Amino acid sequence: MDHDIIIIGAGPAGLSFARLLADTGMNILLIEKQKESTLAKPDYDGREIALTHLSYKIMQETGMWGRIADKDISLIKDAKVLNGTLDNPLFFDHRQSGKENLGFMISNHHIRRAAYEAVKPYKNIKLMTGEEVSGVSTGATSGTVTLKSGKELTASLVVSADSRFSATRRMMGISTDMRDFGRTCIVCKVKLDREHDDTAYECFFYDRTLAVLPLKGKYCSVVITIATKDAHLVLDQTPEEFGDEITNRMEGRFGNMSLDTELFPYPLVGTYADKFYANRYALMGDAAVGMHPVTAHGFNFGLRGANTLAQEIIKHHDLGLDIGSEDILMRYNRQHRQHTLPLYMGTNALVGLYTKDTPLAKLARKTLLTVGEHFPPAKRMIMNQLTESKA
Repeated sequence: MDHDIIIIGAGPAGLSFARLLADTGMNILLIEKQKESTLAKPDYDGREIALTHLSYKIMQETGMWGRIADKDISLIKDAKVLNGTLDNPLFFDHRQSGKENLGFMISNHHIRRAAYEAVKPYKNIKLMTGEEVSGVSTGATSGTVTLKSGKELTASLVVSADSRFSATRRMMGISTDMRDFGRTCIVCKVKLDREHDDTAYECFFYDRTLAVLPLKGKYCSVVITIATKDAHLVLDQTPEEFGDEITNRMEGRFGNMSLDTELFPYPLVGTYADKFYANRYALMGDAAVGMHPVTAHGFNFGLRGANTLAQEIIKHHDLGLDIGSEDILMRYNRQHRQHTLPLYMGTNALVGLYTKDTPLAKLARKTLLTVGEHFPPAKRMIMNQLTESKA
């Protein structure tokens, strides 16, 4: 056996999983098609990641959090959800969560770099970069990963963390629910004239969704989701036109809002694998669950899944048992689905409702926000789900 575990994909989820297992001394291989220089110093890609309290805990335990400068960590203290206009929001107050804040904001490139740096010192974790996988198969006692170069590698367990469009997931015959929302997510960083009070805004306008998420200082992350056929209406704007429109949509409450970066467009496709494992094989991160960004749970689910599977493996490894056994993978599958499926289905239903412009849909949206605002148990349940403060 060449390795104990082979992880395909050295993104934040794959690297976090490797770090969670690092202290076991197991022989772990990460295969990544990008160059190592890209992992060590990723480019800014416009994505600012909202992190829950569970993610904060895991990142602290793995040493990732301490590798991110304080100036690069922002807080979300409160949140407002609005329908159609900025009036009568559904308000989430951090004081009702029992925490000092609802969550955290960190740029994706800082998370990726910190995950790489947390793994790099461990001699039992090897990075094989600039390599692409052409085949994956498993047998009774091991899994085999074939590289495009023709080289074959074996391990007790193979884990795929290679994006929501995972090629290796298909190689292992795992079918996946895939929903193309027909929308494009456009992200950027914006400078403000006024303070944002660490408050996040999720505005469901009738032609698009606009999220304004607080960053350190007078900056925010802007996330626009719009029908792909209309994306050019945003992408073709000059920086001045973009700033003016965002300022007007937010009714000047932040003063003038000016574009601070380029606009980064991403297609919106949600995915959910029919199961998260096969014989001596597991799915992790977006390869297991690819979320719509409206609830900001993509990387949070990746971290949760990595932690869940790692803890199951560690328990078996400490007892000298088979780390690739079906028993481990079935428990991981069950636990991770229990945490992710309700929010995946609920998010898709919410997105469907809030992207319809029919009178009935508008009435239903208004009713949902009213119920959420005036029924405290419902609000607490939503807040616990979104913050993962009670994991």
